[in-house]
Amino acid sequence: MRRIAVTSSILATLVMFAILASVLLPGQSRAADPQPYTVALTPTGDAALDAALQGSSTLISLQKAAPVAGFALTERARQDAARFETALRSFGYYKAAVSTTIGGHRLDDPGLTAIIDDASADPPLEVAVAFNLGPQFTLGSVVISTKVPADISGHLNLEPGQPAMAAQVLAAQTRLLDALRSDGYPLAKVPLPVAILHPDQNRLDVDFQPDAGPRADVGPIGFSGLKDMNEAFVRNHLRLHQGQPFNPAAIEAARQDLSSIGVFSAVRAEPAAALDANGQLPIDFDLTERPLHAVDLSAAYSTDLGINFTAGWHHRNLFGNAEQLNLTASTLLGGNAVTKPGYSLGGQFLKPDFLARDQSLEISLSAVKQSLQAYDQTALLEKIALNRKLSQYWTASIGLSGEQESIIQEGDTRHYNLAGIPASLRYDSTTSLLDPTQGIRAMVLVTPTRSIGRPGATFVIAQLSGSTYLDITNDGRSVLALRGLAGQASGVGVFGLPPDQRFYAGGSATVRGFRYQTLGPQFADRKPTGGTAISTGTVELRQRILSSYGIVGFVDVGQVSPNGVPFTSNWHAGAGIGARYYTAIGPIRLDIAVPLNKIPGGDRFELYIGIGQAF
Repeated sequence: MRRIAVTSSILATLVMFAILASVLLPGQSRAADPQPYTVALTPTGDAALDAALQGSSTLISLQKAAPVAGFALTERARQDAARFETALRSFGYYKAAVSTTIGGHRLDDPGLTAIIDDASADPPLEVAVAFNLGPQFTLGSVVISTKVPADISGHLNLEPGQPAMAAQVLAAQTRLLDALRSDGYPLAKVPLPVAILHPDQNRLDVDFQPDAGPRADVGPIGFSGLKDMNEAFVRNHLRLHQGQPFNPAAIEAARQDLSSIGVFSAVRAEPAAALDANGQLPIDFDLTERPLHAVDLSAAYSTDLGINFTAGWHHRNLFGNAEQLNLTASTLLGGNAVTKPGYSLGGQFLKPDFLARDQSLEISLSAVKQSLQAYDQTALLEKIALNRKLSQYWTASIGLSGEQESIIQEGDTRHYNLAGIPASLRYDSTTSLLDPTQGIRAMVLVTPTRSIGRPGATFVIAQLSGSTYLDITNDGRSVLALRGLAGQASGVGVFGLPPDQRFYAGGSATVRGFRYQTLGPQFADRKPTGGTAISTGTVELRQRILSSYGIVGFVDVGQVSPNGVPFTSNWHAGAGIGARYYTAIGPIRLDIAVPLNKIPGGDRFELYIGIGQAF
């Protein structure tokens, strides 16, 4: 048996053919004019191999960018033949042969250069490349010949008999390095493995020789780049601590957690290159703070609510501990569900790590004035809450809310003073805020409320809402989005509830195609009454077209019960289509919807324009 020992550089050569191709320059032309040519690579039957061959070819990549004449074209073809052989070997075809012809002549034809120079420019010469693959080599023995922990070898995931593909061997090298570092060996090194080729058996043996180095714990943790942030807050918030076993996953989780505070535009974790005197590995977090202040502007339009302008001013780090102050103002102008212009002014203060890590204090105050078909409202709203992050996806909240308002409905003016205890549990595993393609969002919200004064009442409002996103094609381009809502007010009848606490349907948040708040019970003049229960659902198919455009189709259904429970009243449905233009900040949305079963006085269609998906 003939054995050929191959140094570790063979695998590097096999997978670096594309890089080599990009740095090798074409030869110098002896002719005054370049010769146009076409390139035809015979398919091998393996799409991945065909792509690798095409990607390695300078004949193809330089065909239009750097045309050449006879001698240089011949040299380019010869260099490509070597690149093709490298690509073939990287897929395990060590006995493959490459045959190249230019204008029907082989590269070893002594008169080829003159033939090319004398050829007509029209039609172009054809460069034809054929491949005789031969047998695909398989892996023989796969061993780790140096001392490593017992559990490390299981991470190779290479088995004898597999195709001897360089990409899989190098992936095993990466897995081996990751496993050693995850086991607490921060200075581990895994060089390219030694490969031994057995041509007579069509087999390749692979020997990994990692150097695990010493096992170590996390050493002193430093911070650089802090300006307005207090280091004590950052250190207390950090999930990583000196003395815990070194683990890249734990370091990355700590880095991502610091990024989520909202103060930093970049967070980099940089382990030291050597252990300190105590045998620990120091780690430095390089932090880049975002500007303290931010201003945002947005606008949306719908035929029912008209034009909505929103402006926000934000302070990201009020007292040096990542406290946020958010001031917002919005207006409603026009719209067939709006009888007069309205506004909303709000302020919100958030203090992270309040009394405990992953727990924030929220204090908000807002003023609202709106004139809708259902009612006219002037209100002042207050809220204080504790928000607790339970895990990666779960968040809980409980607080106190207050509302002082004056509402006019059907010519009757009433004043309300409401005190509530809102409690919620949220789940969110989605991939994006404005354009989710996978995951689930769900929320349970329960608010016991006391209406103080006259009229006085005690009631409980409960809502269960959720949406899910199914990536049909596993690339984010075809997404099935589903949405549902069920809610009920208990303790009083519909007219015992303040009008703004009742349930309404219609509009982009519930059933598109119907004017805002118009679905459900109505007064004799066809103005909305509101109800004590609601049920809605949506099915929406989102399809991207090209790189920046998309279309959607959707059906919404919903009902509002006047004095009952969800799912007990008449259902209404709307359907529509929409267009999307995808930008860096999210998709710009345009939807048009029509009612499938109209209501008296309803519109023929509704139009919605905004930023972000409908849900």
